[in-house]
Amino acid sequence: QVQLVESGGGLVQAGGSLKLSCAASGRTIRTYATGWFRQAPGKEREFVAATTWDVAFTEYADSVKGRFTFSRDNAKSTVYLQMNSLKPEDTGVYYCAASPRYYSGSNSDAYDYWGQGTQVTVSS
Repeated sequence: QVQLVESGGGLVQAGGSLKLSCAASGRTIRTYATGWFRQAPGKEREFVAATTWDVAFTEYADSVKGRFTFSRDNAKSTVYLQMNSLKPEDTGVYYCAASPRYYSGSNSDAYDYWGQGTQVTVSS
């Protein structure tokens, strides 16, 4: 079993930056695909970014491409989401997810483990 805990959310002004972390416990996620999703108030959960377990390939939603960077430290069993040039429309609860596959992409159903989420609020 894998437990995921996100941290690093908060309130930031438009144009600012935040770095989210997602630490895994229970077992290492060194060979797990990982992803970030977000859910804005009143909206469905949407894909943000995903990477293969060896970080050979990373995919980003068009809305965050060029602003967000997904990274992972397999030695620490932790993944990160660096968010720059934040916009009010980036506001939402951000979730990390993991699956024991090479890559799970943008399909939320392909992930087996989810964190509890961390709130990101971007003020205009």
